[in-house]
Amino acid sequence: MDERGIATPGTSPDAELELGRLGDFVGFRLRRIQNQLSREFAQVTGRYQLRQGLFSALAIISANPGLSQVMLAREVGLDKSMAVMMVDDLERRGWAERRRSTVDRRRHALYTTEAGEAWLAEMFAALKVVEHDVLDALGKDDLRVLNAILDRVYTACFRG
Repeated sequence: MDERGIATPGTSPDAELELGRLGDFVGFRLRRIQNQLSREFAQVTGRYQLRQGLFSALAIISANPGLSQVMLAREVGLDKSMAVMMVDDLERRGWAERRRSTVDRRRHALYTTEAGEAWLAEMFAALKVVEHDVLDALGKDDLRVLNAILDRVYTACFRG
C-alpha cells in the first residue's frame, strides 16, 4: 500500500487489484473463477490425464441417456468434430458407449457404462471438495439466484 492506503501492484500477494475495464465484462469475471476452479479440479484429478471437458461431457450424457453427439456438442460448447473425439476418448476409457439410435439409424445415441457411472461418482465427490469454498461463500439462496441468472444468460445467448 502506498501512503494513501491504496494497494499497489506487487506490494502484497493478497492485495486486491483493480480490474479496470475488464470488470465491466461478465465473460472475464466468469472465466477468472472458472480458471481457478479448473486448475484445482485438474490437480485433484490429475492421475486420469483428462482432456478438458471430458467430465462435463460424460455428466451430460449420464443426465440425458440416448443423447445425440450433435446435442452433446451444442450443450458443452464444442464443434461436432471435437465432440466426436471426446466421445471416442470416453469409449476408449470404457466410460460411455455409442448405440445406433432407434429413432434415426443414421445417428448414434450416447450412454454411460457402469464404469462411467462409478467414475462420475468419484469425480462429483472431487468437484464437491474443489467447490466447497465457493458453495460455502454463496449459501443456498445465493446459489439458486446465481444459477438462475447463469441459465438465463446461457439460454438468451446460446440457445436463441
